[in-house]
Parts: sequence; structure tokens; C-alpha cells
Amino acid sequence: MSSSNKALTQALVNDHREMYEYHDKYIRAAGDRTTQEMWSRQITWEIATHIVAEEIVVFPLAGKHLGKEGTASTGTSTNTTTHREIHLQIKTLLRHLADFHPSTAQYDQVLEELMKLLRAHNEEDETKNLPALEDNLTDEESLNAAKSFQRKRHFVPTRAHPNSHSQGGRFESITAFLEAPWDKLKDQWVPFPTTEMIAAP
Repeated sequence: MSSSNKALTQALVNDHREMYEYHDKYIRAAGDRTTQEMWSRQITWEIATHIVAEEIVVFPLAGKHLGKEGTASTGTSTNTTTHREIHLQIKTLLRHLADFHPSTAQYDQVLEELMKLLRAHNEEDETKNLPALEDNLTDEESLNAAKSFQRKRHFVPTRAHPNSHSQGGRFESITAFLEAPWDKLKDQWVPFPTTEMIAAP
């Protein structure tokens, strides 16, 4: 099986495609503030849970299997914090979105900046980082990592918490799980897109 078809890569790529899909639906709903608000929450949920689950599951695997190259790319070495810095930028932009209302020029400007950063980051993951990692994982290891990634997404925060990122490493993961219940409680009180809306082309 090629690395591009392994389970972990597929799980992350599926997430990337959903980010783009929800963003497209947000744009197509222009003029309908209520619908755009729902899609904005879905986008935030998708991105926030994805990047924290990636930090918890994928970053340690890269450090373990890719040695210095892996720890450098994830920012767990002392020489570079490339990917963690990008994740912090993403979290900060997600938090900045909360300062504005969907359907406004300010919100749309921050959202476009966020999506541009995400697309570049996701492209690098898909073409460079994930293939290198998958080449060092068996099919079973990749499948187990994919399952772990999906499980973690149900427990990590659904909103951006860039301040917790500054601690880094294990503390950041623990903080993510501590913050998650509060985010889940808040999510119960705001409308998200329906299943039918998400499934619609």
C-alpha cells in the first residue's frame, strides 16, 4: 500500500477537504447571516479539533519515527518550532475570528487569512510530512494512529486556546483535555449546520 493511501494520511486529508468544503459553503451563504453563522462554527470546530488532535497524535509519531527531521518539523527540538509556530498562528487567527461577527468584512478578512495559511500548511503535510511519516509506519500502525486521531478529536477543545500553546509539549495536551468540557457545554447552546446541510453538495 502506498503511503498516500494509508489510514492516517487519509484521515487527515479528509479533514483538510472538509475544511475547504465548509469554507466554500460559508461563502455561498453570503447574504444569509444565520446560515453563515452556522458554517462559521462548523469551520472553527473542524480546524480547532484537527490541529490539537494532530499535536497529540501526529507530532509524537514524527518525533519517534523521523528522528531529528521529525522533531524539527513539529517543533519539539530546541532549534526550530516550525509546525508548532504555524499551529499557534492558526489558533490565534481562530481566536481573532471571535472578535467579529460572521458576514462582516472584518470576519471575512480574518477567515481568508486563516484559510490561506491552512491551505499552505495542509499542502506541505500532504506532499512532504505525511508521506515521510507513513513510510516509517506499518499499515497497522497507520490505522491505529488514524483511529486515535479520530478519538482525540471528540475530546479536544472545539474553540481556539492559543494561550495554552505557549506551555508546549505534554502540558499543552493535558490543557486541551481540561478545556474541552467547557467548550462542549458552550456548543450545546449554539446552532451548527444540520446533517442534511453538511451532506448537501
